[in-house]
Order: sequence, then structure tokens, then C-alpha cells
Amino acid sequence: MSISDLAPTPAPPLDERARDIFRLIVESYLDQGEPVGSRMLSKLLTNSLSPASVRNVMSDLEALGLIYAPHVSAGRLPTELGLRFFVDAFLETGDLASSEREAIEEKVRLVGDGRPLDNLLTEASNLLSGLSRGAGIVVTTKSDLRLKHIEFIRLEPTKALAVLVGENGEVENRIFDLPPGVTASQLVEAGNFLNAHVVGRTLGEARGRIAALKDETATALDLLSQALVDQGLAIWSGASADQPARLIVRGRANLLENISAAEDIERLRLLFDDLETKSGLIELLGLAETGNGVRIFIGSENKLFSLSGSSLIVAPYKGGTESVVGAVGVIGPTRLNYRRVVPMVDYTARIVSQLLAREAGSREA
Repeated sequence: MSISDLAPTPAPPLDERARDIFRLIVESYLDQGEPVGSRMLSKLLTNSLSPASVRNVMSDLEALGLIYAPHVSAGRLPTELGLRFFVDAFLETGDLASSEREAIEEKVRLVGDGRPLDNLLTEASNLLSGLSRGAGIVVTTKSDLRLKHIEFIRLEPTKALAVLVGENGEVENRIFDLPPGVTASQLVEAGNFLNAHVVGRTLGEARGRIAALKDETATALDLLSQALVDQGLAIWSGASADQPARLIVRGRANLLENISAAEDIERLRLLFDDLETKSGLIELLGLAETGNGVRIFIGSENKLFSLSGSSLIVAPYKGGTESVVGAVGVIGPTRLNYRRVVPMVDYTARIVSQLLAREAGSREA
């Protein structure tokens, strides 16, 4: 498993004693969510240090921007910079326990066999929410929609309406510019060709199929009809400004657990608002696409959730053509159990990818 993050935080000049104290502060925060003070750290350290010596080290860590005191005379908590440094320098993610792998595989495969794709993705979101105690998310482009019918309708000499009907009954309409000189018969010819070759396929699979039939396309269609065939697929090639992506979120109530402070509730309200408006979702999908594995975003590193102070762990999943068609992940507080959630997200994304690849292979057979 690989973890693809932002550029790693440059390692501060910490000696072994400072690294031990910093690691204990972060691990205590991730486990308990509470500040830890010098007396407690002095007891936890394997090498005996007085509380006064610990306080001196904590002062140095605070000067480096890695920890802070939430209240006067309180213990210390890690900053966002400190959490990022911890993830880059200290986080070790092992594999999931065999029981967890089996649970993920069984639930996802059970709902995926012969069921609509939405069922599979919803179950993946539910699963991640239950296992992580955060909010499970799935972001997917429209390219996973299975095609049932495509038709072109001329609106005026230079514009046409493309009508796409999915196997699930969903209908999308897009207006696009016609190549100069296109006739009514060429509109029909292009639509017939697409319907003969792409029914039952996702848009990504359809583009791959048409590319494989390039010679046949050139023989069967004239140049203008070929241009229409290309556009008929390209206009749904991904997200658009008005329909950036589909989002499935499960487990929002988990984020409200152990929340009482008014400022924390307000941060969660901002997060829910972002999710409802789907602001920046296509960017979120793009973030997943740019990495080969799991990506971790802490607080303001991802502007979509910067105001809510949330963390995001996300991994891409692929369709039958091996291209990225979506992402699965977990949103939670910055004190997420990164060690456990990272391999969980990674494995779920791999299982979803395997199922989509297997379904694509069975249709090709």
C-alpha cells in the first residue's frame, strides 16, 4: 500500500528526546482528544525526565509551531503542522486484520454482485463510516453511468441536443455545437452507430470500445458523422460546472459524538454545508486522481474542509478501463485514527475497483 500526500513537511531539527515527547503528545491526542501536561509526559517517558525538563522541551516544540496550549496552564495539543509532521515522520500503517479484510470484502461483494452501482457505492460509504466512526464518503463522476440509449436532435443549424439514457432510467441532456455541414441523416447515423456499440457500457468503457473500433468507424461513417460520435462521448467525459459529481455520505451522526463545545458544533455545521452544496467536489476527486494511493489531508490542507477543521483520508477507485472514476474516503476530526483508517480506505478502494473490473470483463466476454 502506498500513501501519496502533499509534499512532506520538512523535518524540524528535533533530537531523540524532543521526538519522543512530541510523539507522546500526538498519540495521546489521537487516543484521548485531550491536552497532555508535563507531569504526565514525565511518567510516560521511558527515559526519566523531570517535569521541568519536559516543559523546556515542550517550549521548544511550541516555538517550532508543532504544539500549542489551548488554555492557560493547560497541557499541549498538536497543531495542524504538528499533525502533518507526525503523519509524515512517525505514522506506520500496517495491514488490516484478516477479520476486517474479510468483513469489507464480504459486504462490498455481497451488495455488488448483480446489483446497481449505486448500491455498491452506498454500501462502501456505509462500511467506511461504521468501521472508522467518521463519515464515509464516495465521490463519483457521471462516467460510471451505464448507457442504454444515445440520440442526437437538431435544435438549429449549428446546435443539437444530445440525449443520454442510462440503464437506471436516468436521463441527461446536453446542448452542443454541431460541426459545420452536418445533415439530419448524419445525426441519425451517428446515433445508430453509438447505440450499436456502447449499450450496457459506462462512458469510459464506451470510449475505449470506440477507440478499438477506429478502423471500423472510419469505414462505416463519414468524417462528419465520426465527429458526432466523438462528441457524443466527449460531452459526458467527466464533471461539468452544473453537475460536478455525485456524492454519497453516510455516518454524519458519528461526527457529532462527544461534541459539546459551541465552536466545534459550528465547525461541523460548516462541514455539512460544504457537503450539501457539493462545493469543490470535483477538486476532491482530482486530488484522489493525482496520487497512486491513499492521500491524507489535515485541516486547511484541503480548502473544501478548511473551515470545519476536518481531516480527509481518500483513495481513488478505477472502472473497467483502469481509469479513475471515483474516490472513497473518510471525513472526521483531525484526531482520526490514521493508523487504522488509512489501510481501511485503501482496501475498500481496491475491492470496489476489482468488482468494477470483473463486471466490465464479464460484459466483454
